[in-house]
Amino acid sequence: MAEKITLRLVTPSRLLLDEEVDEVTAPGALGQFGVLPNHITFLTLLEPGEMSYKQGNRRYHLAVSGGYAEVLDDVMTVLADAAEYSDEIDVERARGAKEIAEKRMAELGPEHEEFAAAEASLRWAQARLEVASQRAHR
Repeated sequence: MAEKITLRLVTPSRLLLDEEVDEVTAPGALGQFGVLPNHITFLTLLEPGEMSYKQGNRRYHLAVSGGYAEVLDDVMTVLADAAEYSDEIDVERARGAKEIAEKRMAELGPEHEEFAAAEASLRWAQARLEVASQRAHR
């Protein structure tokens, strides 16, 4: 039985993470899910939100923009458009992006074809702000 899983997090611009970890939690399309060693094989969509992983007694927090997660043979591979550790997040920029997205959504209305893109921007900004708040709780 495996005692660790390999977590790989890849974005178009970089390999953010390739580490042996004890456990992972991620924001799945059907809700938050956890992965431990010897987890069953699966593939799922990710929603914008907080992903975390544990190594020993330390937990690390990241914001992910959504994407895909695959678990296969004690390797979890995450493909995301964007991802940031909590200490990499520019809080002022995320707040500004949130305000712009909220304003855009109010102007467009749900029936507009660009509404979904504005909503996705809002969810990404909210995820970044939520994860950035983890810095204060360490």
